[in-house]
Amino acid sequence: MRLVSSMFGAFKGGVHPPEHKEPTAGKPLERMPLPSRVVIPLQQHTGAMCEPVVKVGDEVKEGQKIGAATGFVSSPVHASISGVVAAIDDFPHPVIPAPVRSIVIESKSPPAPAVWDKTADWSALSGQDLLDRICDAGIVGLGGAAFPTHVKLSPPKEPTVDTLIINGVECEPYLTSDHRLMVERSRDVVEGVKILLEVLGVRRAYIAIEKNKPDAIKIMQEHAANKSLWNGAAVEVVPLKVKYPQGAEKQLIAAILRKEVPSGGLPLFTWSSMPSSA
Repeated sequence: MRLVSSMFGAFKGGVHPPEHKEPTAGKPLERMPLPSRVVIPLQQHTGAMCEPVVKVGDEVKEGQKIGAATGFVSSPVHASISGVVAAIDDFPHPVIPAPVRSIVIESKSPPAPAVWDKTADWSALSGQDLLDRICDAGIVGLGGAAFPTHVKLSPPKEPTVDTLIINGVECEPYLTSDHRLMVERSRDVVEGVKILLEVLGVRRAYIAIEKNKPDAIKIMQEHAANKSLWNGAAVEVVPLKVKYPQGAEKQLIAAILRKEVPSGGLPLFTWSSMPSSA
């Protein structure tokens, strides 16, 4: 990779649209009430569609797996409410233009207790155990492609991944959910970073936050400075310039690592292929 700049936030270009974050930046997170009926598509991610593992008439619990992954690039889906499977049929999808096989669940009173795995102490688990749990939990990205997280966390042995970047930039206008998560649930964010470091076997991480979130920067810097949290890993909070698209993958890498990913390339596969003089 080529040297881009000696200062953080210095990717070339960018624009400064109105932020419009004021209406929600200071509002606390709220828990939405559960609906009485849900339609859960079996295609909620990039990759192969899930296969249903329940049938009409089955009682299911919140958190129960109802769709099994059918390939490596696939992710299981789970019931979001407790109730009875009322139908398995094709329904309109919010992203895919064609109808998608979906599972309809209607709530039942009183609701059955949830079955989410709430294991508090993960420190005794190996990186592979953690990766398996991430896969079983059906965790996917929320950046639009909904790429299965366990696939992202399964890089090839070569080239070696040596740096983890946590994207808390949230440079898009109006959006403030990442901001509120870092302010209100910073300890959970820290635990997530620690789990990712363990899964990847990486000992260096940067937490990137735009400078228009000073409260999030302050809280995360306090956690990063607490060396007892990180088991020897080096973790740094990087305040970045406010501009769009600061949170885009290649721009974020340029801003933090002062490296440039070649056009058409992916960071993982081009990292070690750049001239050694970079």
